Amino acid sequence: MRVAACEENDRVDAPLTGTTVVELPAIGPVPFCGMLLAGLGADVIQIQRPGGRPPLEREAHRILDRDRRRVELDLKTPEGTRELLRLVEGADILLEGWRPGIAERLGVGPQVCLERNPRLVYGRMSGYGQDGPLSTVAGHDINFLAITGALHLIGRFGAPPTIPLNLVADFGGGGMLLAAGVLSALIRTFRTGRGTVVDAAMIDGVALLLAMPLALRGAGIWRGDRGENLLDGGAPWYDVYRCADGRYVAVGAIEERFYHELLKGLGLDRDEELPNRDDPANWPVLRGRFAACFGTRTRDEWAERFAGSDACVTPVLTPEEAAANPHLVHRGVYREQSGTLAPAPAPRLDGDTSLG
Repeated sequence: MRVAACEENDRVDAPLTGTTVVELPAIGPVPFCGMLLAGLGADVIQIQRPGGRPPLEREAHRILDRDRRRVELDLKTPEGTRELLRLVEGADILLEGWRPGIAERLGVGPQVCLERNPRLVYGRMSGYGQDGPLSTVAGHDINFLAITGALHLIGRFGAPPTIPLNLVADFGGGGMLLAAGVLSALIRTFRTGRGTVVDAAMIDGVALLLAMPLALRGAGIWRGDRGENLLDGGAPWYDVYRCADGRYVAVGAIEERFYHELLKGLGLDRDEELPNRDDPANWPVLRGRFAACFGTRTRDEWAERFAGSDACVTPVLTPEEAAANPHLVHRGVYREQSGTLAPAPAPRLDGDTSLG
């Protein structure tokens, strides 16, 4: 067994200090969950296959794998299994992201682990869940978005669905869901003394993230196809606009008072011919007027004009520009990690000044 030292975690008096997490080999949402827990102070022991990650996978997970102790184990051998079960005996949480049945075949499934440690929270991350017709089928973020109906809703009118990176299923509906599940189960374990198996499926998480669009559809407010509605770029006051320098600003002036601030900043607040925004038939005219206005100045000129207003207009920044933004710098939202731009741990706690 080879153990690598973890990076120093500088969070002071973190809430998960004293909590031990064993993270089985995985990509994407499981390491993301491990990163969240490590950022909250947990001692995360990341199990890696002999030789570690392949080069491309290692680069992709450079930030996700931070703040860990890493242990190389060959779980296909009896020795590797025994060593893992020894670690499980002293753990509070185990994170596993394999296809259903694999952990059981390797002798490290929930039943075996809970026999060794009855207080263990066994967190299982999967795409389609631990049961059902698709449970053992391979998939990635795009597939889980597609089958839940989420991908259909994202994109421009008349265009194919837009792929939102792998943020929605892998991380928002996956790693975040797993973190919420294992932490909730850990509270129950403190209360009852009994361990728990957490079934966190990305399709379940994506469906949860659809709560507001589904409500709007059910109320008849979200009536059109993608790109024709309030939050999908259909409404001209919730969209992005190209500026004179070819860069963009984002507009999110949903509420009436914010919309009036938008019109004021564009110099359209006294235009009596501006049509009523409540009628979708007027949206193309409004979009044209807004686009013409934004095309007269550069992105940064518009950012300066709307600075401090409630028009909900912000420049569309690159990640590098965002890292230099004064507000994000004040908050310490980004930091450098081994020469790479990386997010700081979150959420923050009252009195946590180690990040800013």
